[in-house]
Amino acid sequence: MGKIKLAIFDLDGVITSTTNEHFKAWSLLFIKHFGVRLDPILETYTKGVSRLDSLKILLMHSGVTLIEDSMIEKLANEKNEIYKELISEFDETHLFDGVIEILDFLKKYNVSISLGSASKNSKELLEKLKITDRFDYVVDPTHLKSKPEPDIFIQAMNHFGFKPEECIGFEDAIAGIEAIKLAGMFAIGIGNEDLNKADVQYTSIKELDYELIKRLIEDK
Repeated sequence: MGKIKLAIFDLDGVITSTTNEHFKAWSLLFIKHFGVRLDPILETYTKGVSRLDSLKILLMHSGVTLIEDSMIEKLANEKNEIYKELISEFDETHLFDGVIEILDFLKKYNVSISLGSASKNSKELLEKLKITDRFDYVVDPTHLKSKPEPDIFIQAMNHFGFKPEECIGFEDAIAGIEAIKLAGMFAIGIGNEDLNKADVQYTSIKELDYELIKRLIEDK
């Protein structure tokens, strides 16, 4: 490891609880159009994955075949409208405990902070959570390959001109952890899911080991 200069955070499931709203939006969409109730276990496969790729995964696992490919984008856009309605009342009270503390800690040690989310609604959500000014850079995932490809994390790193060994990533999803490791960075897993490729894992952001992070920052 080199001295850590950049911390890259996923949004859904790490900073706030929008993973629930994402899957609820997909569930409502599938009931409306196909009369299919999505198995809750499928949420795992959509975590950290782009909207279009999530839809394709859910269609495959549900055995639904679309006659027209043009329906893919229409359904994905409709899901996004449902999701935005579900998060319309979000505010700073929806932040996970410990988020402000880790952001303040990183700033104290002059570590740059980036958001590396596959969500195209991430800037809007940061504003609702009132933490926009705490991020030095927000990756635009629009033209990047979805996780588990490392593009989102590499984009954040390249924006600052850092090296992989100078970056750490925080993720709650298997695809996200794989993306961090493919980018050559130190991966911190968050949540109860089995993230066995993470370098370390904590049940929540408030359980972080600050001594470990301090050692990474100072390269000790």
